[in-house]
Amino acid sequence: MIIIHNRIIPFRKYEAINVLGILFCRKGVSITTDLIQHERIHTRQMWELLIVGFYLWYTIEWLVRLPMKGRAYSNLSMEREAYDNMHDPNYLLKRKPYAWIKYLRKTS
Repeated sequence: MIIIHNRIIPFRKYEAINVLGILFCRKGVSITTDLIQHERIHTRQMWELLIVGFYLWYTIEWLVRLPMKGRAYSNLSMEREAYDNMHDPNYLLKRKPYAWIKYLRKTS
């Protein structure tokens, strides 16, 4: 995974963002194995949805979850999958395609 440290991307509230499999991190952010795994899970999700589908789904789901209870970002199915499995270094080896779908009904 390509990692680019900078002061602009992502916005201030976030430490890192994955754009097309390239990880943009704010300067000073510690890159952990858990963070790398989290972003690798997102990269797999991107490929499953042919990249454009990932960004469309992510945005639409975020908009749908905005008025719901809790933080929209924390309740996104793709984020839930990534956070739930970022501590498992073997997750991507055993992960079934479209595993994020089972997180659609889950909320934090």
